[in-house]
Amino acid sequence: MIIAKTIQQVRDQVCAWKGAGQSIGLCPTMGYLHEGHASLMAASARLCDKTVASVFVNPIQFGPNEDLADYPRDFEHDRALLETEGVDLVFHPDADEMYAADFCTFVDIDVLSQTLCGKSRPIHFRGVCTVITKLLNIVGPDKIFFGQKDAQQLAIVRRMVRDLNFDVEVVGCPIVRESDGLAKSSRNTYLSVKERQAALILSRSVRLGQAMVAGGERRSEKLLAAMRGKLAGEPMAEVEYVEVVDGESMQPVDVFKPGDLVAMAVRIGTTRLIDNFTVGDPAIVIPEV
Repeated sequence: MIIAKTIQQVRDQVCAWKGAGQSIGLCPTMGYLHEGHASLMAASARLCDKTVASVFVNPIQFGPNEDLADYPRDFEHDRALLETEGVDLVFHPDADEMYAADFCTFVDIDVLSQTLCGKSRPIHFRGVCTVITKLLNIVGPDKIFFGQKDAQQLAIVRRMVRDLNFDVEVVGCPIVRESDGLAKSSRNTYLSVKERQAALILSRSVRLGQAMVAGGERRSEKLLAAMRGKLAGEPMAEVEYVEVVDGESMQPVDVFKPGDLVAMAVRIGTTRLIDNFTVGDPAIVIPEV
């Protein structure tokens, strides 16, 4: 596996692969990798000849009071997982390789970034769109892979790719969960033992919502009332939002249809967790615990 620290190293290697007629998959990550990230790389390995993964904690998508300094980092751990998953090249730049001291060009997106996570993280998706644009320009992949857990991010990247005519296919991969149902996240490491148990209220609420949809419910008001009631039963849960939105525009809907998104953000202690499901997708199997 090649470890590249510079943009030029990546471009030179990808150019050689493309010259040999090989297709390229890109898996952008912020590191501290887990099975959810591994599923993206496995998908890339199935669909592309070569896989490039980035490990870069992107500073411009963190607000002033967010966890940039504390975000978990362990490149040796990441390196072992990347090698296990057959990644061909990992791009692990320093921040000054990606952003010059006088950097002042950003990629922003309207409408889709103003709901859900965008309400409380106003600069977040500008940072995401900017770094993904840079990675697409650096790597020039045929396909780029994202997890469904970050469903709003996935929808935003799809729209950005469409609107700016990037020649790349955006591939969404299913949420990967712990055996008790909690969605895999690098931030799960922040949770204490008690908080980890309390965090299961997110997946339990997802299970309730999916059961209601399977039973024929299509009214957002009824669905959200039930899910919020479920979340309210956990004293450690501080709900930021539970919403039903159109799967493409990320705008709230009163009556939902297949492809729409049911999403939540909940703080357990100081840790912000997200979870979701897409209406019409096969129900996740979450054990009763």
